Amino acid sequence: MSGSEPSVPHRALITGCVMMATLMQVLDAAIANVALPYMQGSLSATQDEITWVLTSYVIAAAIMTAPVGWMAVRFGRKRLFIICLAGFTVFSMLCGAAESLTQMVLFRLAQGMFGAALVPLSQATMLDIYPFHRRAYAMAIFSSGVMIGPIMGPTLGGYLTYIYNWRYVFYVNLPFGLLAIAGLALFLPNTEPKRELRFDWWGFSVLALGVGSLQMMLDRGQLLDWFSSREIILYATLAGLGFYLFIVHMLTARRPFLDPAVFRDRNFVASVTMGFFVSMVMLATSALLAPYLQDLANYPVFDAGIALAPRGLGTMAAMFFASWLSARVDSRKIMAVGLMVLGFALHTMSRWTPDVTEAQMMLTLVVQGFAIGLIFNPMTVVAFVTLPARLRGEGTALQALGRNMGQAIGISVSTFTLERSAQAMHADLAGRITPFDRLLQGTGAVARYFDPTTAHGAALLNATINRQAQIIAYNNDFFAMTFIVVPPLLLLLLLLLRRAPPPPAAPARS
Repeated sequence: MSGSEPSVPHRALITGCVMMATLMQVLDAAIANVALPYMQGSLSATQDEITWVLTSYVIAAAIMTAPVGWMAVRFGRKRLFIICLAGFTVFSMLCGAAESLTQMVLFRLAQGMFGAALVPLSQATMLDIYPFHRRAYAMAIFSSGVMIGPIMGPTLGGYLTYIYNWRYVFYVNLPFGLLAIAGLALFLPNTEPKRELRFDWWGFSVLALGVGSLQMMLDRGQLLDWFSSREIILYATLAGLGFYLFIVHMLTARRPFLDPAVFRDRNFVASVTMGFFVSMVMLATSALLAPYLQDLANYPVFDAGIALAPRGLGTMAAMFFASWLSARVDSRKIMAVGLMVLGFALHTMSRWTPDVTEAQMMLTLVVQGFAIGLIFNPMTVVAFVTLPARLRGEGTALQALGRNMGQAIGISVSTFTLERSAQAMHADLAGRITPFDRLLQGTGAVARYFDPTTAHGAALLNATINRQAQIIAYNNDFFAMTFIVVPPLLLLLLLLLRRAPPPPAAPARS
């Protein structure tokens, strides 16, 4: 090989192993959602208690993502990768074997702690083993796994639960975990640990307080009616205090575990902020579409999962198309087109009714997925164009944390606005119906069917109003999401590009 391209033997095998690790982690963040009702019965849990199966995993993963860069330098990336992957696999099996809610929550907490490092370590490894001119291709592979996981999770979870048992949602990780561990142990190059580093416990503690409290506020807010609850006010106060103390400490400490230099890179900060906004849309639309199809369009659970799958195909196709196009076109233009197409797809969804044909729905979702792929691939590459290699581990961890926070906030905000909008629309529609309405007068079939003076008629009338209110509320949510593409479009103006060096020339033959 040329001196400009790193000599990394078994690059394809390493890529396969790190992508298995990535898929395992991102799938497990979403795969358990479909199985929750089945777990609830098996574990004798209430509706409120069973949500801790998801909450414990998400909070643990969010808190443990930030120090991944420091841990990779301190202990060596290969050693940390294998330990985290082994722990994730072991606790996946224990989750499948859990006999009580307490066991399940504890095992999911540990699974999230070990799983937090998998995505940042995978991304840092891919950036290291591929040369600069192939970085877009490497990030296409990586981003496909990150984007496909949340989309495939509900589909795969529904299939495993329907065909086998909810426990197989966790058992499925075993063969892939063992295969990935073996591959990393054999082929991933070693990096020397720096044992002289000391951990910044104060910085980590206040950041964990901020991230954990924010996540708790987002997860519990809708259930407790947000700021009418003292618990939510407490979480918000602790989150603000934690982030404030972390920023002050990072700027004043001699050796904080997150180097402030990472926040001075304009490309990196702009790209992470863009990823935050796009992630809000990406997972929120999936979270809204599943109940929309099941409750309003009367899709069976498995069919709803299949109907959502084409979006993942669009994302995967766009990732590789964008990696090819980025060598020929300004990456900012690619992202701008992706953002505008995403806005168009969301606006189209804001005019859906449950009568939308399956073909129309799938075409819109493919377009939306394609737009997300056009955005994420060049955005992930541009984030590290000007960032020094020594900050790459911290950068990948912060990028993952930004995506996770965006997804959590997107789901919470969209769920909150959906419920409030449905209530407002229900009140508005109900206020328009009076005994003087011509449809309710006379002896026609409609008047007899919806007669509000009878219990049966009043119930049917209320159910019809509620259904129409929910349809309008979903439309309002999708329309509001259209405007989320505006901040990322403005952030494109801040990005600086550096042309990739030409690929190494083949040696001349004599």
